[in-house]
Amino acid sequence: MKNFKSLALMFAFILVLGVLAACGGSGDDASGDEGNSESSGSEGSSTEESGEEVAGPIAIDGSSTVYPIMENLTYSYREEAPEVETSLNSSGSGGGFKKSTKGEIDLSNASREIKEEEKKIAEENGVQLEPLELAYDGLSVTVSSKNDFVENLTIEQLRQIFLESSDAQMWSDINPDWPEEQIEIFAPGHDSGTFDYFNEVVLEENPMKEGENTTLSEDDNTLVRGIENNPNAIGFFGYAYYAANKDSLKVLGIAEGDAEPVKPSGETIQDGSYTPLSRPLFTYVNVEAYKNKPQVRDFVEYTLNNAGKAAEEVGYVALPEERYQEQLDKAKSWAE
Repeated sequence: MKNFKSLALMFAFILVLGVLAACGGSGDDASGDEGNSESSGSEGSSTEESGEEVAGPIAIDGSSTVYPIMENLTYSYREEAPEVETSLNSSGSGGGFKKSTKGEIDLSNASREIKEEEKKIAEENGVQLEPLELAYDGLSVTVSSKNDFVENLTIEQLRQIFLESSDAQMWSDINPDWPEEQIEIFAPGHDSGTFDYFNEVVLEENPMKEGENTTLSEDDNTLVRGIENNPNAIGFFGYAYYAANKDSLKVLGIAEGDAEPVKPSGETIQDGSYTPLSRPLFTYVNVEAYKNKPQVRDFVEYTLNNAGKAAEEVGYVALPEERYQEQLDKAKSWAE
């Protein structure tokens, strides 16, 4: 009997050891599953690849047109790197370059390329800025959905409406079949890259109308609100702002020369048929910040891995995947 009890106790002890070993094994499996679930969200964060958390501030400013893309990216990035503090503002492309050329911010969003005079200021301050393309945009000319007389405009008619040198004040001055009502203009301010682009390709660098019937703002939402309830208003901004307000705005077809009018859409923006108002959108990276701030490097790489998805979610058009990869390889070379 005594021998039986000893054997029973020994068997129980072995059984307990087996259970403990099994529990330890299941714990390892659970931690492995957690790792997989963490990396199954947004792609391309070097934080995930290295397993190390990054922390610290990132300062971003610039184009209000690019703002929706960057807002989407900073929001999703917060889940990947909660210790990184992103400060995102939209003072316009010109406003962003005023800060980035002095080295005051890490990324400068822009709806146009940097100007030569801005490059010179950056060089004088020892700042190297490098552009990254994020998406395609179609600068959209819109009126209120309550406007029942305008569907399309030619480039020449746009010049009649917006040029300071034009005598056209009423809609009937543009087309005698249209009402004799004052044209109310809502346009981006002078610090906006959208203003610069429109000024270049439509107005050919000539002054735009300003005065009591023109409202200028770097805030595209201000322009949307001004146009949507006024059937005599007209304005322009990035395609995403039209896409987000389709119920209250009507986008116009634009005709260049003798061509048929074309309206902006994902297809016409990407294939270039919406001309001359299709354009790329950028963020300019402070290379010194990329080299020396792990959080900036991590965010830039995250951005290039997720910009296409973010662009489409907010109403812009993604670049081809290989274009993002080319730029990612280029960015990584800055730290070498």
